[in-house]
Amino acid sequence: MQHALTPNPNRDRLNKILSPSHTLKRDDVIWVLDYIKKKVADKDPVLMTLPQPRLVENFQYFAEVAMMLLHRNSFYDQELERLKSYLKEALYGLDADV
Repeated sequence: MQHALTPNPNRDRLNKILSPSHTLKRDDVIWVLDYIKKKVADKDPVLMTLPQPRLVENFQYFAEVAMMLLHRNSFYDQELERLKSYLKEALYGLDADV
């Protein structure tokens, strides 16, 4: 676990992307999905602390976001807020600072 004062570019980027004032872009969403995929592929130990029902829920939101990307070329304001909400759910437990 990183100390709060230790620079963490991934945490900083996640915080920026999920900020209410940030206009979410397709590249942002792809970056977050790739970040989650890497955490899973690396078998990040934090994943082992999450109960299985929560892991299933994380995957459900990950899949929802991926499907939204596949079926839409652009997003509208209401969808962007829902997308941010889904990303937060997909990231649940993966980074305590997000």
